[in-house]
Amino acid sequence: MTGLLHPDARLVDAAGATLGGAALRDRVADLAAALDRQPPGVVLAAMPTTVDAIVRFLGALHAGRPVALVDPRTGADRLADLAERFRPAVLLTGGEPVPGYRPGADPRLGEHQRRTGEPGPAPHPDLALLLTTSGSTGSPKLVRLSRTAVLANAAAIATALGLDGDEVAPTSLPLHYTFGLSVLTSHLHAGATVLVEPNPLTARDFWSAVDRHGVTSLAAVPYQYEMLRRLRFDPARHPRLRTLTQAGGRLHPDLVADFHRRMAAVGGRLFVMYGQTEATARMTVLPADRLPDKLGSVGRPVPGGAVAVDPGDGRETTEPGRTGEIVYRGPNVMMGYAETAADLARGDDLGGVLRTGDLGRLDADGFLHVTGRTKRIAKVFGVRVNLDDVERSLGHHGPVAAVAGADRLVVVAEGADDDRLARIRAEVAEALGTHSSGVLVRSVDALPLTATGKPDYRALEDRC
Repeated sequence: MTGLLHPDARLVDAAGATLGGAALRDRVADLAAALDRQPPGVVLAAMPTTVDAIVRFLGALHAGRPVALVDPRTGADRLADLAERFRPAVLLTGGEPVPGYRPGADPRLGEHQRRTGEPGPAPHPDLALLLTTSGSTGSPKLVRLSRTAVLANAAAIATALGLDGDEVAPTSLPLHYTFGLSVLTSHLHAGATVLVEPNPLTARDFWSAVDRHGVTSLAAVPYQYEMLRRLRFDPARHPRLRTLTQAGGRLHPDLVADFHRRMAAVGGRLFVMYGQTEATARMTVLPADRLPDKLGSVGRPVPGGAVAVDPGDGRETTEPGRTGEIVYRGPNVMMGYAETAADLARGDDLGGVLRTGDLGRLDADGFLHVTGRTKRIAKVFGVRVNLDDVERSLGHHGPVAAVAGADRLVVVAEGADDDRLARIRAEVAEALGTHSSGVLVRSVDALPLTATGKPDYRALEDRC
């Protein structure tokens, strides 16, 4: 994709091998040529944290192939469901054979499968990227992102953070996740270096790689900041690491202030951001020099974007202090959702306007403050989860209610003993594909109810 891959961009794997410049461009072009020999249509690709996976992703974009990225841990049943609903032409996923596909023979693509069943409709020519949303419960929708959106967000983030060729960023987040992918694309666009490090930031090897390769910035979601605090993170131990970025959910203001102080003590910076998959990633950035006087804010729109709120009357406003649904405008807004293959042929349904489903207000300086949600959505370790889907999946346990905690999912069960609480926690963690520490389960004698007999979620949130 023209403009995404700067001539000086580099990928460095954990062992130290570097792929950049003409060699990287040649690898990408070779992958694009391999895809040109495959049946036309969408590519569905697993996205592990490897150089090969990144090259496949870039090759698909270079070939003009819309690419749907999925968690590399996605099971055979889920892959089969995605293949049936969206009918991709090629699966770059490996694993068990998927009905309607046969193994491919081009070694440049690694283990892959070609579609033998009825092909899907031709995707819209503007379509470039498909990402899953709504967590792991139910049948996830795909977010349809155009080439313009991918490029615009990469450029906007590079500008907002002042990225240049001296920057080195590790893959501290999954690459199929919009925030992690945005770190990759913004640094490649700026001609910077991406350290492809598969270990979590709790691992000693991760920090050894950070120091060995001179990492300058680190992106993390709220639960990772909780872990960094428990690990007694000290930026003074890492002389080149002078920038932290945070998105993927609300970070408690006490933690924001804490990490701001840690970074400021060594001349470093913390950027707080707000984004959604539906906007390709990040929509606002709080400049590091506005902390702590803007503590609690997520900043101003990225270059090219604009934010207003709708108090509920359908008329958007930027009047300070008015609370309403956050409405974002910008070239990085999705084309719309896709639930079937037919949706992939659709054009732009939104015209650059995204009603986020979040509540917020603007202050007198135009800084956005997110105050709540209009939808029943939580974020668990940066992954969006539909709370109603969670409740439906747990119906066999009796009356339950699911609410959002601080980057965790809280399930409240009526009259549950310790054994049932443990089973609920295990079931939810397995369904979400996450660690059980992201799920809290509590018992109450009786769920609080509203006057209409529905669970009183506000009362439950206040207790959690």
